[in-house]
Amino acid sequence: MAATAEKSSLQHLPVTLFTTVMGLGGLTTATESVERHFGVPGYVSIALLTLTSAVWLTLVVAYLTKWIRYPQAVRDELNNPIRLSFFPAISVGLLLITAALLPYSPGVTHVLWWIAVVVQLGFTLLILNRWFHSERFTVEHNSPAWFIPILANLLVPISGAPLGYVEVSYFFFAIGIVFWLPLLAISLNRSFFFAPIPQKLMPSLFILIVPPALGFIAWTALHGGKLDDFGIVLFYAALFMTLMVVSQWRKFVGLPFALTWWAFSFPLASITLAALLYFTLVRQDFYLWLGLSLFAVLVLVVATLVVRTAALAFKGQLLKPES
Repeated sequence: MAATAEKSSLQHLPVTLFTTVMGLGGLTTATESVERHFGVPGYVSIALLTLTSAVWLTLVVAYLTKWIRYPQAVRDELNNPIRLSFFPAISVGLLLITAALLPYSPGVTHVLWWIAVVVQLGFTLLILNRWFHSERFTVEHNSPAWFIPILANLLVPISGAPLGYVEVSYFFFAIGIVFWLPLLAISLNRSFFFAPIPQKLMPSLFILIVPPALGFIAWTALHGGKLDDFGIVLFYAALFMTLMVVSQWRKFVGLPFALTWWAFSFPLASITLAALLYFTLVRQDFYLWLGLSLFAVLVLVVATLVVRTAALAFKGQLLKPES
């Protein structure tokens, strides 16, 4: 009976669970940034990096096992217009790990970065192919989660440029920026003229913050840490997106907990990193306090998500069929 239950649970392991790695990885890189600003030892960020890596590796092994034992369950997720967009969370997690690992082990980072880049390119092509040729997807299927396959490309230059892969980094940056804008138009069209997104996907609105925030960080990395007009535009676009989604706070109050709550975490980490980077470039205290305030919120949010997710797992409700 126990073995049967284990198999059944594994069959229902959702690819959306990789968003936990995005949240933990975002917190790790944000913590590294805060430690750097104050010149304190990186003990906390190293512990978070270890945790993030362990969670990512565990989920990858578990999902590969699911793929081998229950290939139809994986195909079902690949054919699901919502869950399809979450597959690049796998490569996003590895890219975040490489970014955090860079100061400690450049050699290992080179290898992991190339693995993440190849996987990310594969997911991008696969998902775009599904979007272009699927006859089952409708406008109502669109949600901000569709940004994940695109925003993932903007992570590549953040560690790729310091590693010396400038041309490859520009390639992925171009993919992210060029596809972000039409997807933004599609998302706004869907929000303005069609029924609201399902309640359980409401936290995904925070994902709107990520493309301009990561775009700003990536663009700055590609230009050797120098600030220019385009970088300023990207930063303030991210700041406005943050204000826009936070101003809708009433929509998030009272939402029942689900794994989609992890959509709050990585966007908060992205704007936190962007604000702290902007402070280092302009040296105006407002942006330091903004970054630290956002970091405090991020820590609280991720701690809450970890506790709530652990509670679901303890109750046996984490791996169950989609309702």
